[in-house]
Amino acid sequence: MPHFLVDCSESIFKLHSEEEVIEQVHLAAKSTELFNENDIKVRVTAFKKYTTGNKVEDFIHVFSHIMEGRSDEQKGNLSKTIVQELLSLFPTVPNIGANVIEFENANYCNRNKI
Repeated sequence: MPHFLVDCSESIFKLHSEEEVIEQVHLAAKSTELFNENDIKVRVTAFKKYTTGNKVEDFIHVFSHIMEGRSDEQKGNLSKTIVQELLSLFPTVPNIGANVIEFENANYCNRNKI
């Protein structure tokens, strides 16, 4: 925990590698000081076919899945920090966004809880 799932157009990798995207999202999450660095997980899914509205434009969207308990201000700052860092890496990509989804502790389970 936390998990950062990056959906993007495959063509952005002509500008920067998948590894650079993973590193940038990792560093952005770490910089908020909300998470232990060793717990940050980042995965990328690239799409060949997609639309953005009624056009085909490059995009990056980060779905941040975190454990409940952070304030709206902290969650907003997390999204903003991720978008700012990706904008610095991809200034010409017209669609960059992020959001936060919370896990509820009451219904979350992993191997360490068993």
